[in-house]
Amino acid sequence: MPGLKSVSWPASASSTGFYSAAVLCLLAIACRSQHARAAPSIEFTRLPPAAQGSPDLTDTIEGRVTGALPGQRIVLYARSGVWWVQPFANRPFTAIQPDSKWKNSTHPGNAYAALLVDAGYNPPLTVNVLPQKGGRVQAIATAEGPVLAPLPSARLTFGGYEWLIRQIPGIPAGSRNLYDAANAWVDKSGFLHLRIAKTPTGWSSAEVDLSRSLGYGSYRFVVRDVAHLEPAAAFTISSWDDSGPYREIDIEISRWGEANGKNAQYVVQPYYIPANVLRFAAPAGVLTHSFDWEPGRVTFRTVRGPASGPAAEVVADHVFTSGVPSPNTEAIRLNLFVFADKRVHLQHGVEVVIEKFVYLP
Repeated sequence: MPGLKSVSWPASASSTGFYSAAVLCLLAIACRSQHARAAPSIEFTRLPPAAQGSPDLTDTIEGRVTGALPGQRIVLYARSGVWWVQPFANRPFTAIQPDSKWKNSTHPGNAYAALLVDAGYNPPLTVNVLPQKGGRVQAIATAEGPVLAPLPSARLTFGGYEWLIRQIPGIPAGSRNLYDAANAWVDKSGFLHLRIAKTPTGWSSAEVDLSRSLGYGSYRFVVRDVAHLEPAAAFTISSWDDSGPYREIDIEISRWGEANGKNAQYVVQPYYIPANVLRFAAPAGVLTHSFDWEPGRVTFRTVRGPASGPAAEVVADHVFTSGVPSPNTEAIRLNLFVFADKRVHLQHGVEVVIEKFVYLP
């Protein structure tokens, strides 16, 4: 081509040595570059706040990865007692997009982790300690503590115990509910009030959780009239534990969308096993609901009035000996919420008053 000249180098021994050295040098540089690219990393670009674990709530988590190879994926974990794979046991992988970003949902926890793994990696459902880097795990990123910016906690004292007031959305019984700390309070008589309140966009619900685990023992709740609850409202008293699936026992007051019929039940989860549920009719007036929890056994009882002695009129009672969980990280949860059902819709605000909570070890 005009302006360009062809230059020939003499094929001497010295020039051959030069070429060999140059090639070796280039290969070494390439190897070093390839080695640098083979050390991937992960970072978070969006994290949910630190929150109490809940199977009913998810939030968005995002990040990016550097140096990932084709076929590699992200495995997410959230810590609540133990590390739980996210978002679900049957969906443990998060895809890496062509721009190296990744995005998925996660249940809340007090810490989050992202693992870059090879295609053949089989993530466990739960772990006490995260896997170490090596083998099929190529990179790990974790986030906890102040970086998660937890919501300011709202608390109240009832029955001599501290309770945490829920302020974030939840999905109890499969129904998405918004929660407002203003919907839970204790009056001058020491009674706990929970309400469902009208908002410009719908309804806000109420939930309080005992701030610590009490374990085996006798739990008693004196509750004012709940027979008036609409079919689209539910009030539940639960011992709920997020350290494993189906570690929950419940007293539930609701018609679950039915206009008529029994309005209460005792449950040892999972509820879809018929032997785990006893339905009954909760009458009008003050009732005392209780459960005695011991190894392999839970005894439920509901009586009329605020007393629970031998002379009390029994409304319902039942003993479960199958599937009863043992104590771990459970907490008592009192939840008043809207049950979403196409057949019925909540028409009015709801208030439930719990006059007393007593625990005896």
